[in-house]
Amino acid sequence: MIPAKFSLEQSQIDFLERFQTLGFKDKSSLVRLALDKLHQEIERQQLEQSARLYAEVYAADEELQQLTDAALGDWPT
Repeated sequence: MIPAKFSLEQSQIDFLERFQTLGFKDKSSLVRLALDKLHQEIERQQLEQSARLYAEVYAADEELQQLTDAALGDWPT
């Protein structure tokens, strides 16, 4: 793994100091999990935003809705 240096607030340092009581073997594993969860959350939010934009485009485009309806009519049941 690649070491990284960064600054933290005191409350964040206090939280990291509790790594063992939180079930982590070291501070680094706690930080890695936190970053992974943040990454997943940001990706989820971006996906939701994209879905909202696609829904807006779809709602405003009658031709696209008709095309979708026609395609669904041919879809096997």
